[in-house]
Amino acid sequence: VQLQASGGGLVQPGGSLRLSCAASGSVFVIYSMGWYRQAPGKQRELAASITSSDITNYVDSVKGRFTISRDSAKKTVYLQMDSLKPEDTAVYYCNADLGYFDYASNPVMVISWGQGTQLTVSS
Repeated sequence: VQLQASGGGLVQPGGSLRLSCAASGSVFVIYSMGWYRQAPGKQRELAASITSSDITNYVDSVKGRFTISRDSAKKTVYLQMDSLKPEDTAVYYCNADLGYFDYASNPVMVISWGQGTQLTVSS
């Protein structure tokens, strides 16, 4: 099983960007999905999360600016980021609480992480 994140880049303050993260492999269920971020010299923090019932949660610093959503059929989670600020600069990691079948067709429950995508907000 693999989570593939994409969509990072360089954006000017006030700009927008959308991150995507798709799960691949023999995934049979995905519970919560989320986006964490880690700025240089800081601890990783949860930016946003979404449950299988589409209940969302955001860190206070992104409320009203970021929107997390998911497409269960595509096993994908998105993070729409608007009104970006320099302090949003970080590496963004997606994660998912999911179940997949291993090589022997046994169900395995894991929390899987994507590889990280860099967002830089700068003029």
